[in-house]
Amino acid sequence: MTSSSLLSVRVQAMRFEAQGIVSVELRPAGGGDLPAFEAGSHIDLHLANGIVRSYSLSNSPDECHRYVVGVLNDRKSRGGSRYVHEQLRVGAMISISAPRNNFALDESAAHSVLIAGGIGITPISCMFGRLRALDKSAELFYCARSRSEAAFADRLLQQAGASAHFDDERGAPPDLRSYLAGKPKDAHFYCCGPTPMLNAFESICEELGLLNVHIERFAAEKVEAVQSGSYVAELARSKQSITVPAGKSLLDALLDAGIAVDHSCREGVCGACETKVLEGEPEHRDGVLSKSERASGKTMMVCVSGCKGARLVLDV
Repeated sequence: MTSSSLLSVRVQAMRFEAQGIVSVELRPAGGGDLPAFEAGSHIDLHLANGIVRSYSLSNSPDECHRYVVGVLNDRKSRGGSRYVHEQLRVGAMISISAPRNNFALDESAAHSVLIAGGIGITPISCMFGRLRALDKSAELFYCARSRSEAAFADRLLQQAGASAHFDDERGAPPDLRSYLAGKPKDAHFYCCGPTPMLNAFESICEELGLLNVHIERFAAEKVEAVQSGSYVAELARSKQSITVPAGKSLLDALLDAGIAVDHSCREGVCGACETKVLEGEPEHRDGVLSKSERASGKTMMVCVSGCKGARLVLDV
């Protein structure tokens, strides 16, 4: 992502929300409004230590004067969340991306089922609030290891349609199968949380024949981001053909060839580098696309994904 496309914001406030979780309120450096966003959107924070991380917006889309993100101090932090918790301070100026949405909310659904695991509550709380503001039928199931680690719980659990499962109080993890069984088949189902929870959610939804299923991953699954063999990427609009050698990412090959590609996280989770595929079969390694989107083969995240065959044709 080029510096010209970034937004300059000030850290207006930081608030303790739960054990290991702070919210960060960002306002435009020069006053006025920030770009509008939809429920489920996220932004990239470009931190002073050179790290870029994506965080979901938790505040109402009606609040264009500010963005609010929730940040968990990840025990396995590679520098992003640790920097936010230990070094970021109120008044600091940082750069952010405009909002992107890989987790869009269908506001026309007859009923919506929202499931959050831990810090996954950040986009889910925004979506639940949006549906309630629209007077839409919705329910929220908030799962966390303990009540003390559940951000926004006091506010959310006072609202109609919201329930929770705290492992330490129940003595066991949540039973997603029992929760989902019997839900209306035409409802839309959303889940954001840790990878094991998302994998279980997708599997259970498939078993139950639930079709309108949406997930948001905070991290791509651990797979090798480059491949052992080379392949050719043909660029339909640029009229170029690029060989992607073994051990090199498609994104780096494109950038080295002078092709301008929007990108940010380089980890397959932010969605900035999503590129249309016209021919060929991508080797998906991202954490953004759903199973059906991967199966269609029509789009890919070029920062981590590659090619199953010898050739890809991209709309670049």
